[in-house]
Amino acid sequence: MTSNDSRPFGCAHPTSFEEELVNAMNNFANSADAPTFDAPGITRRSRRKRATAIAGISAALIVAGGGTALASITGGSDAPKPAPAAAITAAPAKDAATLLFAHSAGMTIPIDLLGASLADAKGQIEKTQTKLGKVSKVDCGKYGKPGTVIQVDPHSPKTVANGDTVNVTLCAG
Repeated sequence: MTSNDSRPFGCAHPTSFEEELVNAMNNFANSADAPTFDAPGITRRSRRKRATAIAGISAALIVAGGGTALASITGGSDAPKPAPAAAITAAPAKDAATLLFAHSAGMTIPIDLLGASLADAKGQIEKTQTKLGKVSKVDCGKYGKPGTVIQVDPHSPKTVANGDTVNVTLCAG
């Protein structure tokens, strides 16, 4: 057998080099520490990242919505027109019956009252600590159920705060 030939499998006498190599590999395997993982820390970091992403997306949506409301206030083409007092000749706009409540925490909360009964609307208005003002009725034809809210004043994009008065217009039939 030459030095470059391999030995047959199962040879009982390894060379000294082979013995040293096996011993060195065993020593290395026995001395290496097992890796440790901080599972609770990893979970906290991922939850924190997820919460930050959700907060960022929510803030972007709020800013985008605020920009739309600002464009309407400044006279954009989408500015809602008040309904005539005599009759409603078209379907009432959702914004005409949406109350924007300016919360003390700096948030604006939209409250959609379109189609609500007077009792439900009164309850929602009182929850915001605003006052129910004048209640009027107009002929809304086929566009509303009699006795339901079709318009509030002031309505979106104007906001109301604690103590403000909200006027309600109901469908007369």
